[in-house]
Amino acid sequence: MGIVYHANYLVWMEVGRVEYCRAQGMSYRDFEQEAGLQLAVVEVECRYQSPAHYDEEVIIRTRIAEANPRMIVFGYELLNAATGVGLASGSTKHIFLGKDGHPKKLPEAFRGMFGLGNGAP
Repeated sequence: MGIVYHANYLVWMEVGRVEYCRAQGMSYRDFEQEAGLQLAVVEVECRYQSPAHYDEEVIIRTRIAEANPRMIVFGYELLNAATGVGLASGSTKHIFLGKDGHPKKLPEAFRGMFGLGNGAP
């Protein structure tokens, strides 16, 4: 059919998250190592609007839709790079986990990276 498999949109959202962190000055991997935290996906939403076809370039716009020291929701907009047509929109909700797998609060030093600023409750 020449249409991209639906699960690839979730992979593109992950790419958007990784690049968002990089744009904030720290790689996703470095964040995990320095903060001692992981971002566990607890919820995913994806609304398909128009099919992406093989060999088309896709623009991924990523933003923080909601955040607090215990969780973060990233919002995404996926667009056809050539036409600007919306392909999908969605979100992923994450909780911060320590290396032991238990929920942890995001340390103040990293809150600005996720739009919380220092001193957020």
